[in-house]
Amino acid sequence: MKINKFLASFLAASIILASCSKKNDDDNSNTQSGTVNLKNGDVITGNYSGKVILEEGTYTLKGYVYIENGGSITIPAGTVIKSDITRKGALIIERGAKIMAEGSANKPIVFTSGKAVGSRNPGDWGGIIILGKAKTNRSSEPLIEGGVNSYYGGTDDADNSGIMRYVRIEFAGIAAAPGSEINGLTLGAVGSGTTLEYIQVVYGNDDAFEFFGGTVNAKYLIAYASADDDFDFDFGYTGKIQFGVSLRDPLWVDGGDAGNGIECDNDGSGTTATPLTRPVLTNFTFVGPNNATGTAANHNFANRFRRNTRFVLNNSVLIGWQKGGLSLESNGTYEDFVSSSSSSEFKNNLVHAVTATFKLGSDVTTVGASATAIQTKATTNGSVLLANAADAMLTTPFNLSAPSFLPATGSSALTGAAFAGDLSNSFFTSVAYKGAFGTTNWMSGWTSFSFTKGVNGY
Repeated sequence: MKINKFLASFLAASIILASCSKKNDDDNSNTQSGTVNLKNGDVITGNYSGKVILEEGTYTLKGYVYIENGGSITIPAGTVIKSDITRKGALIIERGAKIMAEGSANKPIVFTSGKAVGSRNPGDWGGIIILGKAKTNRSSEPLIEGGVNSYYGGTDDADNSGIMRYVRIEFAGIAAAPGSEINGLTLGAVGSGTTLEYIQVVYGNDDAFEFFGGTVNAKYLIAYASADDDFDFDFGYTGKIQFGVSLRDPLWVDGGDAGNGIECDNDGSGTTATPLTRPVLTNFTFVGPNNATGTAANHNFANRFRRNTRFVLNNSVLIGWQKGGLSLESNGTYEDFVSSSSSSEFKNNLVHAVTATFKLGSDVTTVGASATAIQTKATTNGSVLLANAADAMLTTPFNLSAPSFLPATGSSALTGAAFAGDLSNSFFTSVAYKGAFGTTNWMSGWTSFSFTKGVNGY
C-alpha cells in the first residue's frame, strides 16, 4: 500500500478514471446477463451478471470489467488476456461472483500488457481484484482501492470466490489517486473457500499481492520485480500462506515509497481494531538486491511488520535486503513480539541483510526496546543470522532471468523446519526444508523470468 506515488500515476489518473466507473464508462453502462460465450479474439468489456465462458485463445480486456454478484467467469488453461492499450483494463470479481481460472504447469493462464514485446512496462494495465464476504476489522464495509466502485467484507469467513491456479499477471498496477491503487492481485475480504495456487506477478507497478482483511489461504505465490511491496497485509487479514517467493530487481523500485518483501499493518492508524491482522506464513524465500551495482535507493526490508500488527513467519530464508531483514515498528507490534506470551512468531529462519539484520522502528517508545531484544527473541527461537547471502547456499537466487532458489547440497536450508502451533493446521504441508524449495522446482513450466528491458520497455 503506497503513500506517495510516481509522478506518472498522476499524469495517468484521468485516463484511468475514465475506465473505472460502472456508471460513467460508455462500454460499462449496461450489464450483460445470462450466459455469454466468448471466442478467441473477442474483447472482454462491460459488466456481467451471469456466466462468462471463454474458449482457449487470446482476448483483449478493455476498461474495468465487473463480474457482478451471482456471475462468474471461466477461463481455460492456455488462455492469454491482454489489456487494451488506451483504455487500461482491470478485472473485478465482486462479492458473490467467482473467477474460475484453472491453468496448468504446461498451459498457464496469462494476463498481460497489450503492447508489443519490447514495449511493455509496469503499469500498462490495472490488474485483478477479487472481493469477498469474509471479515475485516473495519467498522463498515469498505470500498476497495483503485477507483473501483465496489465494496467488500461481511461475516462469511468461508466465502468462496472461485479458483486461480497456474496464473501469471504481468505489467499490471495503476493508481486512481495517491494511496489508491490496483495491484497485480488485490484481495478484499476473500474467504477461505477460495483457492489460490501457483500465481506469479511480474513487474508490477505497485504491490504484487495485497490482502485487505479476509481469510483466504494460498500456496505457491511468486512476486517478481515489484515496484512496491511483494506481500502487503492489512485490515485484519488472518489467512495462511505457504511457499512464497519474493525476488527484487535492483534497478526497479517505486520512486515514492520503499519496497519491501512484506509490509503488514493492522490498519493505517495502528489501532487495536479486531480481528488483528495476523498472517500465518511459512516456507518463504525473500531475495533482495544484495547491494548489486546500481541498486535503487528505495529497496527496503525483507519483512516490515508495523502499526500494531501480529504475525507468524517461520521456516523461511531472507537474504540480500538492503536496509534490514526483520523490522518491527510501533509499540504494539514490538511489545507483543518480545513478550513471553507473544502471539507473533519468527522461528527457524535464515536471515541476512546488507545492513542491520534486525531493525527497531523509530516510532517504538517502549522503555528498554532495542533491536538486540528482537534478535535475541528470533535466535532463541531457532533463527540464524548469516554473515553473507551466499551462506544460505541457494543455487542462483540473484539471477533475474534464470533464478533457482533450490538449496545446494550442504545448505542449512535443507533441514530444520518445524510445524507446530499454528503450522500444525492441516492446510500446511509439513516439510523438512526452510524456504520455498527443497529439491523440487515447482516454478518449472508455468513461470517466466525472461524479461529483458529494451529501449521502450520489456
